[in-house]
Amino acid sequence: MKKMPQISDSEWSVMKILWEKSPITANEVIDVLKKTTEWRPTTIKTLLSRLVKKGAVGFEKNNRTYSYYPLVTEDDCVKAESKSFLKRVYGGGLKMMIANFLEIEDLSEGDIEELRRMLDEKK
Repeated sequence: MKKMPQISDSEWSVMKILWEKSPITANEVIDVLKKTTEWRPTTIKTLLSRLVKKGAVGFEKNNRTYSYYPLVTEDDCVKAESKSFLKRVYGGGLKMMIANFLEIEDLSEGDIEELRRMLDEKK
């Protein structure tokens, strides 16, 4: 598997749009993000440019319009980010992370059964 680019929180917002709808123009991305952010169009275009430079996003030029699309899957990015988080915050210790989450989260019986099922499948 190729090395996944590091994606900032702001870039994640752009990537989520690209994973949902692509190819998509910069103006279409701007229209979506202006509903939930106060970012200027230049900021959003800068985020798209950074994602292109990082190899996370590709584009096609049609006359003067650029259409952007993801080059990495959401699933691969989530897995890479999860590994990074686990290493950064818990020193790679999965048991400590799970113990912390179990301590702070209220789990329903269904949640507990789902976790048991997932662990049984892992055996």
